[in-house]
Amino acid sequence: MRVLLWHVHGSWTTSFVQGDHDYVVPVLPDRGPAGRGRAQTWDWPASVRELPPDALAREPLDVVILQRPEDETLARRWLGGRHPGRDIPAVWLEHNAPQGRIAEMRHPAAGRDDLPLVHVTHFNALFWDAGGTPTRVIEHGVVDPGERYSGEVPAAAVVVNEAGRRERVTGTDLLQRLGAAVPLDLFGMGSDGLTGTPGVRSVADLAQERLHAEMARRRLYLHPVRWTSLGLSLLEAMHLGMPVVALATTEVVEAVPPEAGVVSTRVEVLADAARRLVADPELARLMGKAARVAATGRYGLERFLGDWAALLEEVGR
Repeated sequence: MRVLLWHVHGSWTTSFVQGDHDYVVPVLPDRGPAGRGRAQTWDWPASVRELPPDALAREPLDVVILQRPEDETLARRWLGGRHPGRDIPAVWLEHNAPQGRIAEMRHPAAGRDDLPLVHVTHFNALFWDAGGTPTRVIEHGVVDPGERYSGEVPAAAVVVNEAGRRERVTGTDLLQRLGAAVPLDLFGMGSDGLTGTPGVRSVADLAQERLHAEMARRRLYLHPVRWTSLGLSLLEAMHLGMPVVALATTEVVEAVPPEAGVVSTRVEVLADAARRLVADPELARLMGKAARVAATGRYGLERFLGDWAALLEEVGR
């Protein structure tokens, strides 16, 4: 199949484009959100092609993956008047947990019968109001980076993009308290914005291959995020063989079994767990092995691609 999708979420798309399809991503000269084109810091196969908007109307597409309301607006404009869901098969993919009051969490695609709404976690499906739109969950799948864990650096790896701007959502305000327990090495876009926070060392925004290598050198992975879908960096850390210390929020309690780390809503419990793992490399190694078994078993790439292949075939009939 020939699939049109926007480069919105680089890590998720990296897994998605490993399938047996041809993928088209819009590209604009500024490579802004409406047309980022191919990834610059992830390794994508040759089956992913960039096309400018004026070429999309002539492209024989089989299905459109919508991920934001603006994607649908752009598709109508760029596909020669074809409406996703009505004139060309479409899927609405929702990456995020909803924001706002529980009674007002109505999805932009709610109340539609012309396309399915796909969530990446069961938590998201539970909290979004789909208003009768056919809904399903296809859980994440991760390109396996391999078991690389050494844990040689007695510190916690934290991966958060724009940690300074997103503050409470990403648990940025908790880093000083957790950094008093163990050193925190912060990776991600804008990590330098937290320079000077006690206990936090800004490492850098690294390309994925180098990021994985550096994460695996740290003793544990710390996930302080309060409200997100399910961080792919968490699942990648587990694939690497890292033990996990994480807030027990959203889908984390489903993803991290007790033998793979410590999950709690109490910051002092997380701080104590991080101290124990830094002080006990053998315990960290054993938990990391359990984390890898759990992640590869539930969030493997083969299952993920199989689920998506089945859905695209169904939608494209």
